[in-house]
Amino acid sequence: MSSRQSSPEGGSHSSSGVDIDQAGAHPQVTDPATDHATDHAAAEETTLDAQAEGHLDNPSRPHLDGSASYLQSYYQSHPFCDDKNCNHGGPSPQPRPVSVDSEHSVGGPCEGGNGDDEEGDLKGTVRSHARTVFGDAIADRIVGKTSTTQKLAKRHGVKHPTTMYIAYYFPFLRWVDQYKWSYLKGDLVAAITMASFYIPMSLSYASNLAHIPPMNGLYAFAVNPLIYAFLGSCPQMVVGPEAAGSLLLGSVIRTSAEPDANGDVDPYLTAQIAGTVTGLAGAIIFIAGLTRLGFLDNVLSRPFMRGFICAMGVIILINQLIPEMGLNDRAKQVGGVSRGSSLDKLVFLVTNVRYAHGLTCAVAFTSFAIIMICRELKKHLQPRYPPVAYVPDRFLVVFLSAVFTWQFGWDKKGLDILGDVQSGSGSAFPFRIPVPPSNMTHVGEAIGTSFLIALLGFFESSVAAKSLGGGEGKNGEGVKGMSVSANRELVALGVANAVGGCFMALPAFGGYGRSKVNAATGGKTPASSIFLSLITILCVFVLVPYFYYLPKPVLSAMVSVVAYSLVEEAPKDIRFFIRIRGASELALMLLVFVATLLYSLSLGVALGAGFSILSLIKHSTKPRIQILGRVLGTDDNFENAEDDPHRVEFIEGCLIVKMPEPLIFANTGDLSNRLRRLELYGTGAAHPALPRVRSAEHNRNIIFDVHGVTEIDGSGVQVLTEIVSGYVDKGVRVFFARLPIERSSVYQKLDRSGLIAKCGGLAHFTSSVEDALKLVETENINEYYRDHPNGGDV
Repeated sequence: MSSRQSSPEGGSHSSSGVDIDQAGAHPQVTDPATDHATDHAAAEETTLDAQAEGHLDNPSRPHLDGSASYLQSYYQSHPFCDDKNCNHGGPSPQPRPVSVDSEHSVGGPCEGGNGDDEEGDLKGTVRSHARTVFGDAIADRIVGKTSTTQKLAKRHGVKHPTTMYIAYYFPFLRWVDQYKWSYLKGDLVAAITMASFYIPMSLSYASNLAHIPPMNGLYAFAVNPLIYAFLGSCPQMVVGPEAAGSLLLGSVIRTSAEPDANGDVDPYLTAQIAGTVTGLAGAIIFIAGLTRLGFLDNVLSRPFMRGFICAMGVIILINQLIPEMGLNDRAKQVGGVSRGSSLDKLVFLVTNVRYAHGLTCAVAFTSFAIIMICRELKKHLQPRYPPVAYVPDRFLVVFLSAVFTWQFGWDKKGLDILGDVQSGSGSAFPFRIPVPPSNMTHVGEAIGTSFLIALLGFFESSVAAKSLGGGEGKNGEGVKGMSVSANRELVALGVANAVGGCFMALPAFGGYGRSKVNAATGGKTPASSIFLSLITILCVFVLVPYFYYLPKPVLSAMVSVVAYSLVEEAPKDIRFFIRIRGASELALMLLVFVATLLYSLSLGVALGAGFSILSLIKHSTKPRIQILGRVLGTDDNFENAEDDPHRVEFIEGCLIVKMPEPLIFANTGDLSNRLRRLELYGTGAAHPALPRVRSAEHNRNIIFDVHGVTEIDGSGVQVLTEIVSGYVDKGVRVFFARLPIERSSVYQKLDRSGLIAKCGGLAHFTSSVEDALKLVETENINEYYRDHPNGGDV
């Protein structure tokens, strides 16, 4: 017989009493009289009902007629020993506590485990922190202990483990050993294709977005891909300048470099500032890589990134309309336009549209239209006709526009051309320290923007690297044995930009679109990046004079195409968030977009990053404890009762709480209050103003399912110990289910804190919630017959 009671959530309660025969084996008693009584109890098929008050009321007469007579006779001949760790048998099956030493326990030892039964607290703590900072290999050398990797390498006969580590941290040694002649054609064709697309683009970024000499844009493709090919962990990723980083660099130059009386800025000064910003960005992410901060790409939320990138796309489109309409000279006459907001520039364009230069508009907008049409045609045709990826549409537009300008004398008719392409210093490859003492005045202005460039660049690189993977390809072709590592990516990108800063290059990071072009046109190894650098160096020494007649409006049109690509993804995300009713995401996206567009890039970043971090903190500090109920019709299936209260039944006299996450200082501060809500209302969603609706008798036994607590820090142990002590002091029994094994740090911390002893010893720690419920039943029966040694009123 089983009793059920309605719960406040609309579910039902079942008693903790379980039929003795159904619950498991009979009491392990050797007395013949006991065996006879057991058989009698089995024949009668009776059960004991536990009540919601937390103790057993006097059993009814039908119950005592069967099982109670056996229980009375047993206790008269076998007095209760009062030992909570007793395992000699009893009137109900005694659940076996969780075996912390068993290899079959949850989280038991496996191949590659540390294999240590005990280790010094100080030594373990030092190694734990060292691993966090330096990684397993270096950390284990610091503390003088053989690492798991070394054990596995020795066990499986891996030769030259030191070479293995060197090849991991210098991926060039891994992929160059696998290089085949069959890869050469694909890598070379991919490099030529990318050069035809992105060398003109680098000129556009430098002159139109960063406002530095165009030659410095070429340096980003001459230096950075070469270095990344030796240190990067993603074989098919190609690094280079991006629109976002170039625009941010241009914002620093506009505020740091003062124009002369004619409105012109010293090109060498702008190149120096570019080198400072690029070098600082490289140093920031290099340090982040050494300190293993590769997880930072997950800090910025998707709505913030989408709102900010979309705003940058609109800003670039507005900025490029001025040279595309031939209004550069007019903007200098008006004054304040170049340093104004996007709204100021938009007003300038509307009020001065009558001054637009016809030939310039025709060349710019025609180039934009041709590139966009080719772009869309490639997007639709490439799945069926892959060779269309090799068509150098942008190079053809640049080449033909330069030929037409030279042939028809468009430069003499008012079309602005690139002219002589030289570096700010006059030499082909100037080398200087990125942050010389003479440039210290610009460091304070550049450090914030450098950090943002580094963060955005790494975010874009991370997206590209995760998409491309280790480079093995669908058919298993390509480089094998290379795994993408966020920390190694930080180091590789940091070194590349630090060296690029010495050449006063644009900031360069991995680009998803550029890397996909590399993969689509045959690039399989980092050799394509090396070839791209060599082609760019060839351009610097040989082909630069031929850029003389290149129209600047065409370069602006190419930048506008990139800006459009930054904006075109926003409608898709907006529709998605509307569909899932993500009001907070839409609000953040709109806030960042408006602040960036109408005020400044720095304000948009500050607001977006601030709200993203606040959201992260709020999410991480909220305990995710759940109240569990038993699924109707089952004995060992427990689910979150708040998901579907009508599908589960609540156990009378028991509150089952699941802790599905590690307990650290961040999420344990409010743990006590969250538990209090479960006690009062049976749900964590109720407002605390609601009067108590759950009887206190239903909380006489607390069962914590701690299977998800894979880690716990000192603050978590302290808070949990205080909670358990509070329950025990109030006479509430506390049980733990699925505690990690004894060798785990979680168990050791709980043991040293005294929590295990406080609960009643290992007898109150079981391997499952079902066993914990059986233990509750056993202690309820033991408590009843301890209080009623004669069996009550029979």
